[in-house]
Amino acid sequence: MQSLFMRSALKPLSLALALVISAAAQASEADVKKGMEAFIGAPAVESVTRTEYGGLYEVVLKNGQLVYTDAKTSFIIDGNVIDTATRRDVTQARLTQLAAIDFSTLPLEQAVKVVKGKGTRVIATFEDPNCGYCKRLGKELAQMDDITIYTFLYPILSEDSAIKSNNIWCAKDQGDAWTSWVVDGKEPAKADCDAAVVARNVELGQSLRISGTPTIFLADGTRIGGYVPAAELEKALAKVKR
Repeated sequence: MQSLFMRSALKPLSLALALVISAAAQASEADVKKGMEAFIGAPAVESVTRTEYGGLYEVVLKNGQLVYTDAKTSFIIDGNVIDTATRRDVTQARLTQLAAIDFSTLPLEQAVKVVKGKGTRVIATFEDPNCGYCKRLGKELAQMDDITIYTFLYPILSEDSAIKSNNIWCAKDQGDAWTSWVVDGKEPAKADCDAAVVARNVELGQSLRISGTPTIFLADGTRIGGYVPAAELEKALAKVKR
C-alpha cells in the first residue's frame, strides 16, 4: 500500500503528465489542421479532433465533409469508421451530431405554420414548392396528427419556385395555400406583399448548409435530410424528449 507521502508526491506528477499529454494533443491537432489546409490549399478546416481509433484524427471541413488522417497528414481517408465491437457506424453518428442545430434559434416567424390536432409535437422543414419529394412529404404529413409544422419556403430550384413561394407567403391563409399546392396541386393565387422573408430563408438555409429539399429538423435539433414516410417520421418524433 502506498504511503500518504507517496500518494501526495504522485499527485503533482500525475497532473503535470496530464497537462503535457493535453498540450501534445492540442499541438498535434493544430499540426493536422495546418497540414490539411496546406494540402487543400485553402483555410478549409473547421475542426480537428483525435479519435480513439488507430491514432486517426477526425477532420471536419467547412463544407460539412468529414474525413480522417494521421498526425502527419500522410494520408486522407474519405469513408466511414465502423466500431466492430458495437457494429456502430461512428462516422454517420458523428455526421448526425454535426448536422444538428439549436432549434430555438430558428426564426419561426419566417415560416408557414400549420397545426394539426393539438400540435404538441413540433418540426421545421425547408422546402421548395417545385420539389417533387416535398410534395410527397406533404402528403405524408397530411396523414399525421398532433403536430405543428413550420415550413420555411426555400426556393432553390428555379425562378418559378421563388414566384410560388412569394405567392404562398403573401396569401391570406399561408398554411392553406401551401397545403393546397403540395397536397392537392392547386396553384397558389397571385398575391402581393413584402416577401423579403423568402430571400432571408434562402440565406438562413445556406448558413445551415441545406443543399437539398426537403430538409426536416426535429425539436431536439436533429436533422433529417430528404423525404421520409410518415411511419418513419413518427418513430423519429417518438425519440424526441418533450
